[in-house]
Amino acid sequence: MFKEIIDYLKDPQLVAVIQEFFGVDIPKNTVDKIQENVLNSSQELTATKRNGIPRELRDNTVQNDLRKNNNTEDDINLLNLTEINNYNSSSSKINNQFWYYLFMFGTELGDETFYSAFIPFLFWNIDGIVGRKIVIIWAIVMTIGQVMKDIICWPRPACPPAVRLQNKWSQEYGMPSTHAMIGVAIPFSVILFTMNRYNYSIPAGYTVAIIWCMLVCISRLYLGMHTLLDVIAGILLAILLMTPLVPFINIADHYFVTNGWTLAVLILITIGTIVYYPKSDRWTPTRGDTTLVVGVAVGLYLGAYLNYKTRTTHEPIDVPPYDIVWPTFQIFGKTILRTILGYCIIILMKIICKTLGYAIMGSMLRVNWKELMNSENSLENKNKVFVDLTYKYILAFTCGIIIVHIMPNIYLKIGIDRPNFKWEM
Repeated sequence: MFKEIIDYLKDPQLVAVIQEFFGVDIPKNTVDKIQENVLNSSQELTATKRNGIPRELRDNTVQNDLRKNNNTEDDINLLNLTEINNYNSSSSKINNQFWYYLFMFGTELGDETFYSAFIPFLFWNIDGIVGRKIVIIWAIVMTIGQVMKDIICWPRPACPPAVRLQNKWSQEYGMPSTHAMIGVAIPFSVILFTMNRYNYSIPAGYTVAIIWCMLVCISRLYLGMHTLLDVIAGILLAILLMTPLVPFINIADHYFVTNGWTLAVLILITIGTIVYYPKSDRWTPTRGDTTLVVGVAVGLYLGAYLNYKTRTTHEPIDVPPYDIVWPTFQIFGKTILRTILGYCIIILMKIICKTLGYAIMGSMLRVNWKELMNSENSLENKNKVFVDLTYKYILAFTCGIIIVHIMPNIYLKIGIDRPNFKWEM
């Protein structure tokens, strides 16, 4: 019974049914043709790999044979992905533009672009204490989800019968859905960390959080990126993790900010997470994404610690809960200036850090850094894996410090600071 339920929830045909319900036209007559093309091409490629290499090279050593077989599997996987992408782009038709754009927006709420915009804005314009707590929850939940993907190694829904409307994260495995996990973690963290800090309608807050979560989760099914089982597992795992994490972070946040040794421990934990990240059977972007997540979380806390040591921030005088102060034209203008200036610095930092990172480490490894930057992402390309992870960690770590420590001090110097910032230790 349990196995039947699991098989039903992970059935890609169920994803196709959901897609058709929301107006995605999946032509049935092309499915068999696509599957036949993939099978025939895979057989031809395997035969070419076997027959197109001289016998003495092919039979040189057992390790050589294994390497050739692995390369054959990688080529077949790439071929399958190409067929799927061609099928998706040429065979699907969107009959309801409203759902398409709504769910494209929904999936962005769990994407890197959203994190890059939301996290700095939260610190610069809303509340640094709440921001720190949300980020550490996000980092832990996201990291565990990404690690589990590369341990479980379940593929995304088969296409066909489903159709993939987004190929950005197709190289990653599907179980659990980290979009679903973050769709739970971020909006509900906002509510849980602000409900005793500000006076506002809690039911309204939970309503927004539920809508946010549903939008993100359904978008992953609509786009053909996850099975229903992936999404349900992501939701349940996020709830399971947040149950002990939220009360723990409420207590530990202040301790992290005021004790330097805890930051040293956090840095060691994050580096260990990257170094000992579980190895999957093929390259996926999950390890690099995890590096960015843990790097920015530690950088934010180091920035908060620097604010504490330099007495930039202090213990709050007033006791929460606080009334929400709606912005005047002057406050709104300063908010826009802070946001634009901060985003420009972050974008510039990303460009500089990537270029310098590859240039410096490329010279250390004695390779052409431009060729290395443009080279293929694969498990065998160890130089690129090392350089990519190193520069991403340094970039994220530095951006965290810039967001919490450097930019607020710049805002203070030029007179566009947020007054409550200094009471957010």
